[in-house]
Amino acid sequence: MCGIAKRGAGKRPKLKKHDSKQKEKYFMTREISFSKLSGAGNDFVIIDNRDRSLFLDQSEIAALCRRRTGIGADGLILIEPSLSADFLMKYHNADGLEGSMCGNGGRAAVWFAHAVGVPFEQDGGCRFEAGGNPYRAWITAPETVRLQMLEPRGFRNNIETEEGICHFVDTGSPHAIFYSAGLEGVDVVGRGRKVRHMTDLFQGGTNVNFIEITSPDSLSLRTFERGVEDETLACGTGAVAAALMSHRLGMIPATTIRVRVRSGNTLEVRFSENMKEVFLTGPAHVIYQGTVRVG
Repeated sequence: MCGIAKRGAGKRPKLKKHDSKQKEKYFMTREISFSKLSGAGNDFVIIDNRDRSLFLDQSEIAALCRRRTGIGADGLILIEPSLSADFLMKYHNADGLEGSMCGNGGRAAVWFAHAVGVPFEQDGGCRFEAGGNPYRAWITAPETVRLQMLEPRGFRNNIETEEGICHFVDTGSPHAIFYSAGLEGVDVVGRGRKVRHMTDLFQGGTNVNFIEITSPDSLSLRTFERGVEDETLACGTGAVAAALMSHRLGMIPATTIRVRVRSGNTLEVRFSENMKEVFLTGPAHVIYQGTVRVG
């Protein structure tokens, strides 16, 4: 991997809009270089689009993310130039639609940006934008990224559903939370799919998390992700939601919480007592690189 470079002093790249001729060109068959990354088990196709030469429509993104017939991923991320930060992270869910914030995707994007030479600060930090919001992140060790999350909002407790009592918080993405005495027997896909579409309770739908408290500073988590429409091996914003809600409800006294996800990896969620400063730390690494024909 590349070493950490000093922040450049030059002008940031000028953004260009796609004109109709460019769009027509990019809809033709073309070969695209990509990297496949994992963020604690969440996998992503990430493409360096800093020259803004690539346009992908929803069906093309969905095809690339489709397992067995495509590359296969929980989402696709384009790294693009930004006028206000070191780079822009443009995130798409596996269904091809532009998604809300993805915590593990953000950490994977930071590791990828570092690897392709985006200038970072001397302390391993960078600034990026995603979904119209600014973020800070740091590379704290090889293949380890800490991401400062948005302040949580919209806490709701004791929501009655057909699947039982749940709680809710938005940590950059919306999350419904169910507590369980054990996770192995939970029908994450069946129950998760039902709750995900309860738009009368959760406007626009929601991610659905099932949590088991395992110690005064740890929990286990399984998540049904909106946009992927399936259980994933990890969910960064879900891990943050689980940790914050468990502390808020008095189930976990600690403000640094270890979250074990379905992949077997552990994410660390650290936050201030008032929950205004929240950090997500965990592994991010390149699985492989390649090229693919699209169009």
